[in-house]
Amino acid sequence: MGIGVSIFLLALGAILAFAVNASVSGLDINTIGVILMVCGALGLLLTMLLLNRGTARTGIVTEERVVDRDVY
Repeated sequence: MGIGVSIFLLALGAILAFAVNASVSGLDINTIGVILMVCGALGLLLTMLLLNRGTARTGIVTEERVVDRDVY
């Protein structure tokens, strides 16, 4: 799950939990919203941890060479 999907789940969960006042038989929309927000937060946290681990382990190494040429 990427950062975009995690933010989408957080936003959708917040909308369902705080802005929707409809009722559906057999479903609690507020609970579904909270579940989506928790899943989005966990996905964002895991994505950030995995991105951080990948860049810390594989650092960028640059090598510079100076080439001197004789000018005629």
